This record gives sequence, C-alpha cells and structure tokens, in this order.
Amino acid sequence: MTLGIYIQVPFCQTKCTYCNFHTGVVSSEKYAPYAQAVQREIANHRDLQEAVGVGFRTNETEVVDTVYFGGGTPSLLEPAHLQNILNEIRASFSCEWREVTLEADPETVTAEKANAWAAAGINRVSSGVQSFSDLELKSSGRMHRREDVYRAASILRPAGIKNLSFDLIVGLPHQTPESWRNSLDELIGLSPEHVSIYMLEVDEGSRLGRELLSLGNRYSAPAVPSDEQMADCYDLARDLLANAGYEHYEISNWAKPGFSSRHNLKYWRRNPYLGFGAGAHSFNGKMRWANAHDSMQYAAAIQAGKLPAEQIEEVSAQQAHEEEIFLGLRQLVGINLSQMDSSYARTLGGKLASLETAGLIEREGDIVRLAPKKLSVSNEVFVELLS
Repeated sequence: MTLGIYIQVPFCQTKCTYCNFHTGVVSSEKYAPYAQAVQREIANHRDLQEAVGVGFRTNETEVVDTVYFGGGTPSLLEPAHLQNILNEIRASFSCEWREVTLEADPETVTAEKANAWAAAGINRVSSGVQSFSDLELKSSGRMHRREDVYRAASILRPAGIKNLSFDLIVGLPHQTPESWRNSLDELIGLSPEHVSIYMLEVDEGSRLGRELLSLGNRYSAPAVPSDEQMADCYDLARDLLANAGYEHYEISNWAKPGFSSRHNLKYWRRNPYLGFGAGAHSFNGKMRWANAHDSMQYAAAIQAGKLPAEQIEEVSAQQAHEEEIFLGLRQLVGINLSQMDSSYARTLGGKLASLETAGLIEREGDIVRLAPKKLSVSNEVFVELLS
C-alpha cells in the first residue's frame, strides 16, 4: 500500500477576498515554531494518533510515495524548514517519493529558494496564478502581478523543477470573456505540465462570498461575472486545453500525458493519506480525522505531547458508497457500477435513468460518466444522486 502525506501551512501574506480557507496572516516569527511542531508531530505520529484512537495499525508496511505542502502559502517558510520536515518524513516512514509538491505563490519564488527546494527533493511546484489580468488580481487581493508569473516560471525550470502546475479561477471580479481568453492563451503559452481551473465559490466563508450573498458593493462584487458567463468560460477552457494537448482527468484538473497529480488522485480514489499541521485531514480507509485549525493552539498541543485531533469519525458503508459516487464522478473516467456493492448500485438505477434522459450523464455498459458538456453543472447530478 502507498501512502500520501499532506503538510498544511496555514500562513499567507494577505487574505484574498474570495478565500474561504482557514488561513491567517501572522508574524514571520511564528513560522519556525510552527515548522518545528510539524516535525514533532511527524516524529511522534504513531503515539499521538494512538492516544486519540486514530491512525494506522501497520505503518511500517506502507510506503510514502507522494508529499504535498499546501496552504496557505507554504513557500513563505524558509527552505531549511521545508528541508527539515522532509528529513523527518524520511526518518519516520519508508519512502519512495515519486512526487513532492510545494504550493508557491509567484511573488515568493526566488532563484535561491528554488534551488534549495530542488535540493531538498521538491520536484513539483503548484502556483496560484488565478489570472493574467493585473486588474483582476488586484481586485481579488492577490499580491502578485502578471509579470511575476513569467519571472517565477523562468526561475523554477532552470532550478530543476520541471513539473509545474498553474491554477486559474473562473469568475473573478472584472473578468470578461476577452480577459479570460487572454489568461488561457498566456497560460498555455507558458506550457505548465498541469492546469487547475476553479469556479469562484460563493459562500459565507469568504469576504467576497458574503458580499455577493448580501447583494453588497464591496470587494468589486458587482463586477463578478454571471453564472452563465462562468459556464461559458469553463467550456472555453476545456476546448483550448484539449487543443493544446492537455488531458481532462478531473472536473477541475488537466494534465499533459503522465503529469496527473499523483497526490490528489489519492483523495479522489479514496486511498489513504496522513495530514500533518493545523487543520490537516487524514484518512486511513475506515476513519477520517482532522487537526484543530488554529495554528497556535495546534503548536501548543504538539509541544505538550498531545494531538489536537477533532472531527473524528468512522466512515460508514453508506458514506463510503456516497464518496465513491461523488469522488468517482469528479473523475472523467467515471464510476463502474459492477465494482460497487450490488444492492447499492441497484438503488441508483432510477436516478441514473432520469439523469441520462436529461443529458446530464452518459452510460456505457457499467461505466457511468458525467456528460462532457454538463461538467459545469455537475453539482446538480451530485445532489440528485445523493439525495
């Protein structure tokens, strides 16, 4: 069995208006103590997890093949902090790393850092580009500008990091069909190995989301494109990326052949993974748990020899089946009904028939997929199947 390890770094230089993550802006003096707490959690993970009734019973037989530093902005940490964390993973697990990813905002990339990242074993960098329009970036609270993306790309590849992933967001304030087409063209011109396209999330978790829900005017809320415009932008991305040789393998993700995210595929395939750091989630195949989100509370607990685990739950058979459907249909290969529990598969029969009639899904024998032209409204399918 292979195991993925996720390291959460919940620090940012500023809070983007659309962000609904549990991240914070803190003094850089907090970075080193936090990194040390993560190292301690990794070193003592078996005892810490056992004390709260979670974890793996046979860790020594599992091989770690992917590591992912996410956030937040992990590239804010000193390279030595990242190196020490990776060294602790090597010391605490059997490792055969195939993919080690660092999320890095473009403005944080320097030649010195990039060389140190590569030397530490990081072979993939994922950048929240979000847009190539400075107006859209500025209105969203992003720190970088268009030129920073080009500068970062010109630094990372010569440093030896050949696997780059760029994110774009559909629906940013002031985004137009023309500016979106330009962002796609510029991204494709830089030829990253992997591309993620995310739709703007509107919920109470972000400042922009709250403003949109209350029909307010702050954070350039009136300049957010309509749902129809966003759907059109998503469909344009599908067409242009396909023409550029990218494989669409998950609703929000495209990759050149051989460059699908090995780590993220573990989540979508319900493979085991361990999360370390404040707010990090873990899954051992039967149970899920998460650490407390507050970074200072997390560090204090680890220092005291305790795991601040919360949201501990055993995954029921019903939940497992629902996850198989939801996560499976997010992948363009779809789900295989014959591989599901027969009684559960039968209960989907009527729902699948109505969705197929509506043109929302496609069936080919036992394989069920979202209809390619309906991916932008996939939530309708998920709600119907899981209701």
